[in-house]
Amino acid sequence: MPGPLSGIKILDLTTVAYGPYATQILADYGADVIKVESPEGDITRALAPMKNDGMGGFFLMSNRNKRCIVLDLKKEEGKKAYLKIAKSVDAIVCSVRPAAMARLGLGYESCQKVNPEVVYMELVGFGQAGPYAKRPAYDDIIQGMSGMAAMQGGREGPPRFVNSSICDKIGSQFVVHATMAALFHKERTGEGQLVEVPMLESLVGFNMVEHQAGQTWEPALGHAGYERSMVEYRRPYATRDGHVCVLPYNTKQWRAFFELMDRPDLVDDPKVNDAKLRSEHIGDLYAIVAECVADWQTEELLQALDAADVPNGPATPLGELADDPHLDAVGLFQMFDHPTEGQIRLVGPGSTFSRTQLDIRDLPAALGEHSVEVLREAGFDEDAVASMLATGATVDGRPETNESAAE
Repeated sequence: MPGPLSGIKILDLTTVAYGPYATQILADYGADVIKVESPEGDITRALAPMKNDGMGGFFLMSNRNKRCIVLDLKKEEGKKAYLKIAKSVDAIVCSVRPAAMARLGLGYESCQKVNPEVVYMELVGFGQAGPYAKRPAYDDIIQGMSGMAAMQGGREGPPRFVNSSICDKIGSQFVVHATMAALFHKERTGEGQLVEVPMLESLVGFNMVEHQAGQTWEPALGHAGYERSMVEYRRPYATRDGHVCVLPYNTKQWRAFFELMDRPDLVDDPKVNDAKLRSEHIGDLYAIVAECVADWQTEELLQALDAADVPNGPATPLGELADDPHLDAVGLFQMFDHPTEGQIRLVGPGSTFSRTQLDIRDLPAALGEHSVEVLREAGFDEDAVASMLATGATVDGRPETNESAAE
């Protein structure tokens, strides 16, 4: 079945994670995504581990379902080719700084001239109307500036980074839904537009849903920071042989937990039974949970919590996720025979659609694997393609096949 975005064509000029992960999701939804790379390629191609040069694991995990073309946008032939391809796309997703694109003559205004209805997604670190507009932005920088790092330290500890490119990947979700919203508007009205998606503003809004807390009011009713998230003992709890995640949340679950732990002194305690008091003393309660589970065997505890209807789960190591029985049953991890990389394991889309199912249709491509194909589609004849190859404006990265060998 075709995906829900089947028939949509997107030109992807993004690198690393903020951008490529977003366009991969759009590609999973069925869009024809054409990834434009410099002759050096997306930097994640070079990030270890890898089996072959240019096919690093990071790249493989965020660039499936895309066609990849090399264009040297510093060369006139590369610029002309970019604008010629841009004529036929529905959207352009670009993470190159706006000023740099404007200097190249490839920014929104230039693309709109050749394609008046284009949706142009401008991915930036900071809103271009503010004083940070020209600053470079990477995940670590945005973790710090958005409050994400401070959150990890709780009330008293120092700021700490989340062990993930969390801001890049959350930012990608904002790119996805902003792109689809702009495409929906275009579908209804025929109007394209420029859409700016800044990382800092997006992540501050994301973080402050619960962490605005007492500062929601003026004058403030208390500190910023959602208390349940900021306390010391909100973490996986140590058992005798591992760690578990336990979350009594409502009154019924808290009472059931303390009954299971044989703590009658707490079953009827107001701090357990009154939601407001419980929220004010949540740190103390989590400390008691840690104390209660410390002498249990992990598997025995998980089974007992299930029986008591108390939310729980194992703290699964990253390397064991592919063995999780639920994830195995739903087929989230999928094995593929890649033409250059051999057997690779990709994490498929998590959502399912009854009529327009998502699918991994194409495996991550070699650098320039689709250059010739995309240029031909855009109207370049064989002489023009040959000229671009000769000048280095593009690269033919097709794996060795009978077709490429014959040519």
